[in-house]
Amino acid sequence: MNYIILDLEWNQADNLKTKLESGLMFEIIEIGAIKLNSKMIEVGSFHELIKPQVYDRMNQVTGQLVHISMKELQDCRSFNEVAADFVRWCGEDYIFCTWGSLDLTELQKNMDFYKLPGLSKIPMKYYDVQKLFSIAYEDKKKRRMLQYAVEFLQITEEVPFHRADADAVYTAEVFKRVASVEGVLKNYSFDTYHLPQNKAEEINVVFDDYAKYISREFINKLSAMNDKDVVSTKCFLCGTKTRKKVPWFSNNGKSYYSVMVCPKHGNIKGKIRMKKSEKDKVFVVKTMKQVNAETVNDIIAKRNQIREGRRERRHRP
Repeated sequence: MNYIILDLEWNQADNLKTKLESGLMFEIIEIGAIKLNSKMIEVGSFHELIKPQVYDRMNQVTGQLVHISMKELQDCRSFNEVAADFVRWCGEDYIFCTWGSLDLTELQKNMDFYKLPGLSKIPMKYYDVQKLFSIAYEDKKKRRMLQYAVEFLQITEEVPFHRADADAVYTAEVFKRVASVEGVLKNYSFDTYHLPQNKAEEINVVFDDYAKYISREFINKLSAMNDKDVVSTKCFLCGTKTRKKVPWFSNNGKSYYSVMVCPKHGNIKGKIRMKKSEKDKVFVVKTMKQVNAETVNDIIAKRNQIREGRRERRHRP
């Protein structure tokens, strides 16, 4: 299997009205990629600028960041041509690797906009190198800029950042190093631009210290919370039925929390995040993780604080 280290640059409108009218929030103007084989040896590269077809002016902030002018892009090929060649260049057996979680989603949005064949019909497995860097060298939670990681790992900086070809090279160098840390490549991610269409396609995966579930679409939050798989609190490590210590509760309608106790594995924290789909429906990303008593007490305190706040609001004149 090959690793496709992908980086994109895109343009956008100067105001929200133009964005909404265009039907495409971010128009890709540059694709850069590095292909590594299974031994982490570079076996190819791809780089091309793209002629804009949606926005005829460069966003001021984008232009200053990437140093690309509209004049440079006028004689370039269209997105349809470049993207089709890029997909062919990727080959058959590969996995994408990106810095952060945006590039794959925006690539697929642009492909849909131009009515090109999609990369996948379900959530796409990929490596978020930004997340892997945090897992390998930090606390698993921090999300650093690419330049920080390059400097941290003492990678030679030969060209400026914020161009697709340069950032793809730098990301590939970071990826080689994090991939050498034992166990890091177990931590893949899923792009959710395309969602499971039914229960059989839903994602259920167990990592070393947590589990993730990605649902199909639901009409609304209430419908989602009435689904038995969404609210299931079985132990993700052994499948045993657990005892609920803290039933599901929400602090803002977007995130729900629960604490359950497994006879074998102790306290487990559940978190449900409600997300809006491209079809203006909702889907669920649920995580389950073993936690200590201190974390349990923090969750209970959060629930009690929410309850107290609701009581106060009910009794206000």
